[in-house]
Amino acid sequence: MISKNKCITVLLAEDHQIVREGLRKILETESDIEVAGEASTGRQAVTLVRKLRPAVVVMDIAMPLLNGIEATRQILAAVPETKVLILSAHSDDAYIEKATALGASGFLLKQTSAHVLSDAIREIEKGNTFFSPSVAKRLRRYHQTALDRKGRPKTTGIDLTPREMEVLQLIAEGEANKQIATELGISIKTVEKHRSHLMQKLAIHDTAGLTRYAIEKGIIESHVQLTII
Repeated sequence: MISKNKCITVLLAEDHQIVREGLRKILETESDIEVAGEASTGRQAVTLVRKLRPAVVVMDIAMPLLNGIEATRQILAAVPETKVLILSAHSDDAYIEKATALGASGFLLKQTSAHVLSDAIREIEKGNTFFSPSVAKRLRRYHQTALDRKGRPKTTGIDLTPREMEVLQLIAEGEANKQIATELGISIKTVEKHRSHLMQKLAIHDTAGLTRYAIEKGIIESHVQLTII
């Protein structure tokens, strides 16, 4: 048997407890993989990665408080040696492009069989990449069309700062300015400035509009805030 100190340590970042439990049971059958921790929000995932420094994070995209895309950015900035494997029910081009652009090492769909998840963890821990076949096909298509006729990267639209992305997600999740300020550790006045900048950049003038934008861009899932639209 492989000694425990040679195990690949994994953090599971998934907001549904029943899914986390299923993933843990799958990985516990592997002698060379150890689940070091679990996170139910994107922000908790970032905190635990800083503390536990796992080899691999299995990250869902639709995470509360901080979505999996932004959590991935923060994780790779804070602990570059940790690899991120996205495990999502969604294969939208926007999700795939954002995740890989930020440095995620793999992207699996939740329909993937159990042994493929373990194989993917092993591969990305080695420094390789691993994608579901349909995701790999979309990536190839994206890279073929990502350059203009002169070989330069095409512009990707409006550029929001990481903090603006965080504020946008919390607004779209229905948080008031005071709650956002507490969550992010900033003043209410600063939150108001970010909200104002978001509306100016996006040419959107109300909360419902910001929520629709967040849904359209995959920052939150469509079912999260349909009640306020």
